[in-house]
Amino acid sequence: MSQPSGSPPADALRTVRLSVPEMDCPSCAGKVTKSVERLDGIRDLDPRPTAGTLAVTFDPTRTDEEAIEERVRRAGYEVERSIRPTRERTTEFAVPEMDCPSCAGKVDNALGKVDGLVDADLRPTAGTARVTYDPDRVSEERLVAAIEGAGYEVTERVAAGSDEAGTGAGTVADSAEVWTSPRARKTWLGAGFLALGLLFEFVLVGRNVPVGTFLWYDLSLADVLLFAAALSSGLPVVRSGYYSARTRSLDIDLLMGTAIVAATGIGYFEEAATLAVLFSVAELLEQYAMDRARDSLRELMDLSPAEATVRRDTGASETPRAAGEAAPVEEVTVPVEDVAVGDVLVVRPGEQIPLDGEVIEGSSAVNQAPITGESVPVDKAVGDEVYAGTITQEGYLEVRTTATADDTTLAHIIEMVQGARERRTERERFVERFADYYTPAVVALAILTAAVPPLAFGAPWGTWFVRGLTFLVIACPCAFVISTPVSVVSGITSAAKNGVLIKGGSYLEAMGAIDAVAFDKTGTLTTGDLAVTDVVPLDGRSESEVLAYAEALEARSEHPIGQAIVARAEGVGSRDVSEFESLTGRGVRADLDGTTHYAGKPDLFEELGFDLSHVHATTDGGIVEPTARDCGRENCVDLAERTIPSLQAEGKTVVLVGSESAILGVIAVADELRPEARRTVARLKELGVSRTVMLTGDNERTARAIADRVGVDDVRAGLLPDQKVEAIEELTERFDGVAMVGDGINDAPALATATVGIAMGAAGTDTALDTADIALMGDDLAKLPYLYRLSHTATRVIRQNVWLSLGAKAALALGVPLGYVSVALAVVVGDMGMSLGVTGNAMRLAHVRPEPAPEETPEP
Repeated sequence: MSQPSGSPPADALRTVRLSVPEMDCPSCAGKVTKSVERLDGIRDLDPRPTAGTLAVTFDPTRTDEEAIEERVRRAGYEVERSIRPTRERTTEFAVPEMDCPSCAGKVDNALGKVDGLVDADLRPTAGTARVTYDPDRVSEERLVAAIEGAGYEVTERVAAGSDEAGTGAGTVADSAEVWTSPRARKTWLGAGFLALGLLFEFVLVGRNVPVGTFLWYDLSLADVLLFAAALSSGLPVVRSGYYSARTRSLDIDLLMGTAIVAATGIGYFEEAATLAVLFSVAELLEQYAMDRARDSLRELMDLSPAEATVRRDTGASETPRAAGEAAPVEEVTVPVEDVAVGDVLVVRPGEQIPLDGEVIEGSSAVNQAPITGESVPVDKAVGDEVYAGTITQEGYLEVRTTATADDTTLAHIIEMVQGARERRTERERFVERFADYYTPAVVALAILTAAVPPLAFGAPWGTWFVRGLTFLVIACPCAFVISTPVSVVSGITSAAKNGVLIKGGSYLEAMGAIDAVAFDKTGTLTTGDLAVTDVVPLDGRSESEVLAYAEALEARSEHPIGQAIVARAEGVGSRDVSEFESLTGRGVRADLDGTTHYAGKPDLFEELGFDLSHVHATTDGGIVEPTARDCGRENCVDLAERTIPSLQAEGKTVVLVGSESAILGVIAVADELRPEARRTVARLKELGVSRTVMLTGDNERTARAIADRVGVDDVRAGLLPDQKVEAIEELTERFDGVAMVGDGINDAPALATATVGIAMGAAGTDTALDTADIALMGDDLAKLPYLYRLSHTATRVIRQNVWLSLGAKAALALGVPLGYVSVALAVVVGDMGMSLGVTGNAMRLAHVRPEPAPEETPEP
């Protein structure tokens, strides 16, 4: 839930965590959420059905804990107790082998049985488990034991609050390490035994001598080698299956472990060995593919330097300092987590900026691509904001920090990318629901395949037992289940590296279905900064003279229009100014070199007695052509009917500059149109967006002028924030999906109402990051077409992965009863092949890039 406009500050809100044990499924969580949402003052809801908890953030001036508990009970669920740990602690564990939803389910089940657990955030796509617990009731070692009791090794733990916890640093395994892991060594050993066993079984038949009797089996040399293969490669599989049984998870590990044990138990050593080795290879390939998908996330993590060079007071000195003498300062290198807000960082050419901050000395071009996606370095000087992870070019900077290591923009990006998997797509939810029915059904079919033909028709037990095992292999839903998550994580991390932060897979999918896009005007289609666009000199003056008079008049004005004129006129000259007076709502007046002058609206000069239809132009006709009618002078300009309306029709504000006897010039000021705005709107239409709309609080004339230049289809002007919400609701009724693009602060209600809310220029802006579903980290509107293309491509890839994996399973299942599909083929194609296929297909999203900016063409 997005926080509405006008909400109390975050520190005025309260959060209560309720224990709701009966809320144990997504459907239950939905009912509870809908019931509690009806209360006034609810700001955020975080249901955790696997942990049986509900966290509610609320405004205590509008509701209370008792009312929340009552709403939960009305949904049909009892609240056992309110969990209020006074010493709540969060730790992030690295669990690299937890790389699929099934794995996460086992870990979740194991942690759910631990008393004192407050929350568990499992992220298989990142290989991490972020656990919040009450240290008075459970120790960290007990949590590690629970995770490892589910069959997964904890390789690292990082306490929340450190830089590493904020960024997830160090939690992503190197994909190359997969092939040298203990699991890999056991697999290679088993593969060697399998090759030798098959060699003696089918090639060196004469040397396949009997070696003895074990239990009721007469073993040959090939049998011993195949048994050794099944043992070395199959032991990790059987072990994982055991943990699956303990946590009551009907997953691939339990199915494969059961198949290996069963085949070995009845003397089918060849099938057991083949299954163990090929499945282990498939698991390694799948882990490698997942680690490759995690590589893009690790690249984000690696952007944050581990150390920073800080200027600090060295402390006491043996030599007494004179009164007022500054303490000695030296440069020291410290871990970034030891840098406090307000410390001064020293950043030399070519170095990464360690933390967010403000430049207090020096200048340099800075490569901001990791944060904003800008391809061209941005010049930074004193007073400019810089971000952690960006890289200086040739200059030296001193930066005063404005954020700690775990609160930088980069840390927020990484945290949100890691947490984006929580907002699952519709297809992902469908896949998980389907898998819940699919796996038990195919297991039952496997049992029937193995038992019915021999019992009912006298068919050979051995043949149909093997076919039953083959069905067990096909029952593995792994490729099907990972088809969507790997696509989502690939798309989200690709977007993050290109300056677009997508806060969930559901938004990645929803953006591709958008049929209408609504734009705010100021700060979105325009830069939000006023600038002088036209200067029309009159009465024989030059452009620089007009600007010099205007600068002198506006120098003491605090109005944004006056400041824009002063900024444009800087350095054109100066006048002696006295008797300055602000004429509220009309302009300003001052004596310049002893003569009274004015700058203001056209109405002000009409009040002074000027006829704006007969104004003398410059000697050469000036910028504006003389009017057709003869006003009795050589050159005559009609400001009232031609010049002023013409400029205002372009959305510009007109300021006249003159004395009591003559109008010296006309200055037009406007909020500058973003250079990429027109191309962005046109490109969205080319890609399939059927309607573009501008929503603005500005006046109709200005809005229409900007809309005509940009090319949007519709304009809604003079809107208050609540009227923008109404406009979004109206569009939502007419179109399948509506995206709202705004600044993330003033447009918060509209952003929250739209199907997808997109914030402009969110880098360093916490409100924008919190409010929007998608954030364009830089002020680059051209990223919108890229985002739309990426979403379309991601949706297509997800659809391909789902149906390809299902189709392959169906084809293999049809071939099993006919004897066309062996155990080896089922593993190689149905499990290993499809897992690699869907992962490889998903990685294509990493290659979707923003389109290069076309050469600028003049506006029509």
